[in-house]
Amino acid sequence: MIPERFDHPIAATVHGHYWVRPAATDSPAPLLVGFHGYGENAERLLGALERIPDAGAWHVASVQALHPFYTRQGEVVAGWMTRFDRELAIADNTAYAAAAVDALHGELAIAGKPVFAGFSQGVAMAYRAASAVECRGLVALAGDVPPEVEPKRLPPVLIGRGRGDSWYDEAKMAADLERLDAAGVCVKTCVFDGGHEWTAAFYRAVGDFLLTLPAKRKPPPPRR
Repeated sequence: MIPERFDHPIAATVHGHYWVRPAATDSPAPLLVGFHGYGENAERLLGALERIPDAGAWHVASVQALHPFYTRQGEVVAGWMTRFDRELAIADNTAYAAAAVDALHGELAIAGKPVFAGFSQGVAMAYRAASAVECRGLVALAGDVPPEVEPKRLPPVLIGRGRGDSWYDEAKMAADLERLDAAGVCVKTCVFDGGHEWTAAFYRAVGDFLLTLPAKRKPPPPRR
């Protein structure tokens, strides 16, 4: 009799990477940590984050997803996860994000709590990081709130969407706003002309949003 096959997960150690561009000051500076989209890489996102107005006053870091692959052109890019072993991948990636923040605190003079930013698939990672690591704000461009994240634990959020974005469409954004509003999360939005992309209008919105964030996050008021 042929025994049945079975699948069993096993933990393994892998090495992640992050890119960082320190602030243009010797004094402690705030920290912005980004998570790139599917088929991108941390270096590319770092370049996008550096275009935010007054980004030079911030330490800017970009975390590389743990699952690299090649494009047809031979460029090494990465993705955060698939539906395979989803719960295990969420736990691994969230712990990895927290470890990256700890490492950054060990090498940079950081003022206050970090701000997380995500693009596309990286938006889910930004939400997960914000729910696990105390932070002062979150920037979400072209991606939705993952279902397992508890919104009540989130800081103020800026949501960006291009009017021509067929993936993060109007319905998905409306569902996110309803869910976040019900949890009492402070949310700002930027709907711009464009698609699934960073644009000049959104860069300006991010710059303005960062100026509104206090150095210390205040606890949310009790709901009545």
